[in-house]
Amino acid sequence: MVVGSALSLQFGSAVAAGLFPRVGALGMVALRLIFSAVLMLVVCRPRVRGHSRTDWAVVVGLGVALGTMNSLFYQAIDRIPLGAAVTLELLGPLVLSVVASRRLLSLVWAGLALAGVYLLGAGGFASLNLAGAAFALAAGAMWSAYIVFNSRTGARFPKADGLALAMGVAAVVSAPLGVVSAGGALLDPVTLGLGAAVAVLSSGIPYTLELFALRTLPAGTFAVLMSLMPVAATAAGFTVLGQRMTALELGGIALVILASAGAVRTSR
Repeated sequence: MVVGSALSLQFGSAVAAGLFPRVGALGMVALRLIFSAVLMLVVCRPRVRGHSRTDWAVVVGLGVALGTMNSLFYQAIDRIPLGAAVTLELLGPLVLSVVASRRLLSLVWAGLALAGVYLLGAGGFASLNLAGAAFALAAGAMWSAYIVFNSRTGARFPKADGLALAMGVAAVVSAPLGVVSAGGALLDPVTLGLGAAVAVLSSGIPYTLELFALRTLPAGTFAVLMSLMPVAATAAGFTVLGQRMTALELGGIALVILASAGAVRTSR
């Protein structure tokens, strides 16, 4: 499920990046999350009544994390290559795994990951685009929040009901910014069709797979398994967008993946 999620999400992100000239990053986020919310709510038809305040707090937290994470990430891939953006974003889940493990060895893996990030920006973060790197790091922080809230949502709601409700919240969070940014361009038929496809690839499929994966995997273990994302992102960036990376940048990605793999192998 994690492998399927990584491939679907990153190839969907590559397609979305190709639509930025039409509607911009914020417009694409709005399209993706609105279509995803409609799809999930129609398919799941979640029960609205009978939930506690804590249940709703968890759902709202997941929705806000989803909306914010996607908005920040799309701002990042509008400025820097997809593989680099996902590698920087991965630091959020990696920090979560270190905190969850509470072991000194985890600091070794965190240091290895930081070395990978240094190699990624070895040519100078100015050439990588400081704003893009900052957006990716901020998206990583929200990715950690998404993992925590997604795990709690899966424990409190049956099937994918909680995720469907959270998607509705995420759409409400992102829609105003998207409308202000893109305006009438959002109503173009071709853009709407591609936006629907991105919604399925980047939200509907991966988030559902991750919801079910988190019902059997601890949040800390799941967080380090997200090391698969840079591999999928680099492949998608190369295949769909024609983005190439230098040997140093690929070495940086490899170090981050090695750090995540080590954290998994040495976990209790």
